[in-house]
Amino acid sequence: MMSDFDLCVVGSGAGAAPIIFRFAEAGKKVLVLEKGPWFTKEDFAKDELVASRRSVYTPNLKDEPQVIEEEMNDGSWEAESNFDSGWDFWNGNMVGGSSNLMSGYFHRLKPKDFRLLSEFGPIEGANVVDWPISYDDLEPYYAMVEAIVGVSGKVIDHPFQEPRSTPDFPYPPLAVNDMSLWIDKACEAMGLHSLPTPRAILSLPEDKRNACYYSNFCGSYGCSSDAKGSARAALLNKALATGNVEIRPQSKVFRLESDTDGNISAVHYYNEKGESLSVSALEYVVACQAIETSRLLLASTGIKHPNGIGNHSGQLGKNLIFSAGGTGQGDFLFDELSPDQIEAIDRPGLFINRNLQDWYYFEDEDFNGPTKGGLIDFLWRHSNGITRANIQKKDDDGNLVWGKALKRKMEFYFKRSRHLRFEVFNDWLPNDNCFVSLDPEVKDKWGDPVAKFRIAYLEHDLKVGRYLSRKAVTVLEEMGAKNVYYSVGGSPPANLQAGGCRFGNNPETSVLDANCKVHGVSNLHVTDGSFMPTGGSVPYTFTIYANAFRVADKMLENRKIEG
Repeated sequence: MMSDFDLCVVGSGAGAAPIIFRFAEAGKKVLVLEKGPWFTKEDFAKDELVASRRSVYTPNLKDEPQVIEEEMNDGSWEAESNFDSGWDFWNGNMVGGSSNLMSGYFHRLKPKDFRLLSEFGPIEGANVVDWPISYDDLEPYYAMVEAIVGVSGKVIDHPFQEPRSTPDFPYPPLAVNDMSLWIDKACEAMGLHSLPTPRAILSLPEDKRNACYYSNFCGSYGCSSDAKGSARAALLNKALATGNVEIRPQSKVFRLESDTDGNISAVHYYNEKGESLSVSALEYVVACQAIETSRLLLASTGIKHPNGIGNHSGQLGKNLIFSAGGTGQGDFLFDELSPDQIEAIDRPGLFINRNLQDWYYFEDEDFNGPTKGGLIDFLWRHSNGITRANIQKKDDDGNLVWGKALKRKMEFYFKRSRHLRFEVFNDWLPNDNCFVSLDPEVKDKWGDPVAKFRIAYLEHDLKVGRYLSRKAVTVLEEMGAKNVYYSVGGSPPANLQAGGCRFGNNPETSVLDANCKVHGVSNLHVTDGSFMPTGGSVPYTFTIYANAFRVADKMLENRKIEG
């Protein structure tokens, strides 16, 4: 059978771009089908209404809802469309995917993260398994991402420092606000290790990408300098320059067709005009982000795949994971600071870029033996003025304030104090009640079943999050912060999703093999965060990038072997 392309990729974000880049470099013809539009850096103005208040970078929920199922107090499960709730789990539907909108905190997983079951044993209610690969398998690709995508930082030795094949990051650390030095001083006094946070943001220009100019509009915003290491800026633009890549934006894939052997024979999609088209390739990659990847594979039934591609053992969509943890804040009141101190910390734009890993693993009497902990990142609030102003609308008793009282409250918040935040990242452990299925009733604007996903977490995850948050609070208190608080809950961050197509060596307990090829299908790989059996205690994008580079090398190597 003649094929139009060597490779067809569904999606164009962090899980897709390394494959596209590598195949293009190797002279292979690649087609990319991306459901969202094609924005360039010129489109990314610092417009809060666009970035945070409107469905510009994500689908309109009227056209493309999802159905979310949560457990009620009586133990029953209640499902609601996010068109009704407004709880949006779409992320960055555009060329380059949600990597365009990331903050770019790039921490590696650690060796024990690949052996969570072996190292820490079973946890009640958790479907924890070891990964089929090790840290050593992925380490060269972490280094590759740092160099190609561009990561700025400084390696500082500490007790939980993971092994590295390179002595340091390829770009020096980004400039920081003096508040970072206050964190360093407090941590030194407490015997802790305040570490520079690596960021996928260029501190120096590279090729056609500019260095960061410190607008601090990173999270939820596209980067107008291309300093941020999005899939579009760092990889797709270079892949396109080879002449081997075609990107078709606003192309919504609705089904993968399979032949009598169970292999993929065509991709069916709707174009911008709503026309139904199809295309074929020798090989296929799906990387639509975890929830939507599971939905697409579940919807792609065939003779060999009556319940969806990869669902031979009922594992497709199962073990969906997010990131557990919490957040907190402390206020630094200008009335209690000297003019020099106020000037030092009130400079706009500069990052905090400090993190603590002292409790990535810990032992405590409230836990049963050695415990996997997590990461604490310090940061300013995102530069979303409307969001921050909205928080001021109620007084300490929860009563609505307005007029002069609201103005004075907002003036104090924005002009008479600065607010240092922390975010805690720890494992959201996979469990039987966190999974993706197809909704039997709700359809999208094309008439296709939408994703229905159940959200459930373990009390263990909250307990670890509270432990880490209390540790972060002690640092803020040592720094002299006032009004210190933290919050830990079971509501998942929509932008940190993985699992659903976990990889493993046993086809009965996994969807993908160790190289992310669907079990029993010779020409389909899944390379977004869906492959992850566990998530570690860091944001996922760095690991998704690294694994996709690893899979690309395996795919190209296999093509050479097969002639």
